[in-house]
Amino acid sequence: MKAITNAHLIIDDKIIEDKVLLFDKKVIDITDNVPEDIEVINAKGAYVSAGFIDLHIHGAGGADVMDATPEALEMISNTLLQTGTTSFLATTMTMSTKAIDTALQNVKAYKDKVSGASVLGIHLEGPFINASRHGAQDEKYIQKPGFDLIVDHMEVIKMITLAPEVEGAEAFIRHLSDKYPHIILSVGHSDASYVQCKKSFEWGVSHATHLFNAMNGYHHREPGIIGAVFENDVTCDIIPDLVHTHPSTLELTYRMKQDKLILITDAMRAGCMKNGIYDLGGRKVIVKEGKAELEDGTLAGSVLRLNDGLRKMMTHTSMSLVEVVNSVTKIPASKLGVTKGELRQGYDADIVIFDEDFSIIATVVAGELKYTR
Repeated sequence: MKAITNAHLIIDDKIIEDKVLLFDKKVIDITDNVPEDIEVINAKGAYVSAGFIDLHIHGAGGADVMDATPEALEMISNTLLQTGTTSFLATTMTMSTKAIDTALQNVKAYKDKVSGASVLGIHLEGPFINASRHGAQDEKYIQKPGFDLIVDHMEVIKMITLAPEVEGAEAFIRHLSDKYPHIILSVGHSDASYVQCKKSFEWGVSHATHLFNAMNGYHHREPGIIGAVFENDVTCDIIPDLVHTHPSTLELTYRMKQDKLILITDAMRAGCMKNGIYDLGGRKVIVKEGKAELEDGTLAGSVLRLNDGLRKMMTHTSMSLVEVVNSVTKIPASKLGVTKGELRQGYDADIVIFDEDFSIIATVVAGELKYTR
């Protein structure tokens, strides 16, 4: 058993002081006193919350999920510790069927063997998307929604981003929603109209991927995906890097979605790396001044660190510290249906200690101290 003392603990949507957090692999208790003969971590007045969860990340530390090797997963897992991320969905790209299948097999085989942030499963971004909104996804590999690609991987797939307006999507969505309710179905890389998007919510879509990006814009005569998401009780995520989204857009989305808003990075392999030439899904990416772009200027994921995203939200929106933290802990954990995301008795002891600027001081995964600065 271990204890964290002298902390501002974020518990039950409040910040409390003068309490002690006791944990082993799970959170044991919030108490007044430190038991004898246990390891003590002195937070020295810093904030302590549940570990951050990233629902959408392709890579970091020079590695990518589509590398499809255990070494790549290990590199991503350990690199993310410095950002306070304690668990994530390994996110794929629209590539060849063979490449995607190999990546899915790799995640399934090695997700429980990484030594850093936990791999919670797979986020399948594409290939069931709309060619008109492919973004940095390779258009030539786009497929109609079908089960052949995923049938052997249902237990490890936790999220699928797709375009609900394309041929075959309705039957696909209805079947998955009925038979595999653990899979989050998300509208993204889509040109669905307002009406089409609202209908997809009835079929089983319950989320929207990187809102505003790779989708039609809001228009007063055709509100599109954004209008449908804003007026319905679905969750959405957004990339708060000030590259993909303007500060005003972040504030508007927060005001409209409140506790349905999740922050993501959509980071590619250059995450936590220097400027330079990288690749995403086999396509050349130029990383410079906080941007990751294809040669034609198309945004190609991000190089955002999740803790930096929280700092930007605190700086540029009216979100409180607790709300910002919840957007990467409590809300995504609830969406995934996992016992993470809160410092609550019996929940996984995934914990992060950070200062007032969201600089990460320490990261704990399953009760083990994995990172200190």
